[in-house]
Amino acid sequence: MLDLKFVRENIELISEKTQLRGANIDLNSFKELDNERRTLIRRVEDLRAQKNRLSEEFGKKKKQGILSDKDIEENRLLINKINEEIKEIDERLKLIEENHKLQLLSIPNIPHSSVPVGKSSEENLEIRRWGEIRDFKFQPKPHWELGELLDIIDFERAVKLTGARFSILKGWGSKLERALINFMLDLHTQKHHYEEMLPPFIVNKDSMTGTGQLPKFAEDLFKLEGYDYYLIPTAEVPVTNYFRDEILNEEMLPLYFTAYTPCFRAEAGSYGKDTKGIIRQHQFDKVELVKFVKPDNSYEELEKLTKDAEEVLQLLGLPYRVVSLCTGDLGFSSAKTYDIEVYLPSYNDFKEISSCSNFEDFQARRMNIKYRIKGSNKTEYVHTLNGSGLAVGRTLVAIIENYQNEDGTITVPEVLRTYLGGKDIITRNK
Repeated sequence: MLDLKFVRENIELISEKTQLRGANIDLNSFKELDNERRTLIRRVEDLRAQKNRLSEEFGKKKKQGILSDKDIEENRLLINKINEEIKEIDERLKLIEENHKLQLLSIPNIPHSSVPVGKSSEENLEIRRWGEIRDFKFQPKPHWELGELLDIIDFERAVKLTGARFSILKGWGSKLERALINFMLDLHTQKHHYEEMLPPFIVNKDSMTGTGQLPKFAEDLFKLEGYDYYLIPTAEVPVTNYFRDEILNEEMLPLYFTAYTPCFRAEAGSYGKDTKGIIRQHQFDKVELVKFVKPDNSYEELEKLTKDAEEVLQLLGLPYRVVSLCTGDLGFSSAKTYDIEVYLPSYNDFKEISSCSNFEDFQARRMNIKYRIKGSNKTEYVHTLNGSGLAVGRTLVAIIENYQNEDGTITVPEVLRTYLGGKDIITRNK
């Protein structure tokens, strides 16, 4: 979340920046609530000070033995009256505090000055491309057709087991998925120096609030009935919350973590989008990259994180592009985001496979993660970053489609063959 003092002093600026995002935030309501809150806090402080003075004076007079029964009764009635008013204000304040915090949590992050201004994904700015788009000498098939022809993806039985937007990988499909997970983790831990983590796949409400999924995106989450628990939409949630309510030493930074997890998303509002295949599923695998860094170099760290994710696609030989999201397409918590989009023949277009974001101190304030500056007692909020390194299912799709052969087989990228016992061609039942 944003700093309360900053919001209080920059209402017009925040209103302008949130409008660039396409967000409709009632900051006048926030301002009125904030003013009422401050007025009530001052009133309570005055009443408590008055009560203390009366108690002190009453104690002195009692010692001196100059209090009459009437004085005692009047003092008792006055103290009771003050206590009643304090109680009423405290109850009012409790409601205001809850609403005030909810409103503060509902204000999105401020876009970084380098973020292009725009209303939708159509106005995202392409930064670079890598790789050559394959010129097929035959009509390429989409992954959902190839998956069924090779008997490595089963959609029909997944619907029977669960419902729409689920799939079953089997045989070489599941082995290829597992190979991709291990390849990504090995690359990020061995070459890029991230520490591997295997976090819980279920988190509590505080964790979801910390990274910005709650309260805004409640409808996109799977909540466990009868519990204050949620299935994670991404490993970003448990990994970034790892240091919640902690103060780190400056010498510890930067900290890099990577984690494989399944991810669960309700995909609310995505009706009719990418309904074929495994592009948009309720459950999918992802390898996540998370960083905790100092504020002065967090944007350098964003560039490095993005390059780390890009290298996965480069080693797999998959063509892609990097775009900088415009203000209207930027995620709620992000100050700046690069999307990496892989080319998919079935769409004849690029599809997002990773979002790499710098949240600055927005998440750290929600989670209360700080670092102590070396040689002093002063603390500052860390900057948090994360990106997919990569979305495994979409990487699988990209391999199936880009490496398909005219006979319906799939060539395995060289870098994955050691993970598949030397397998170089995927054919049906072999």
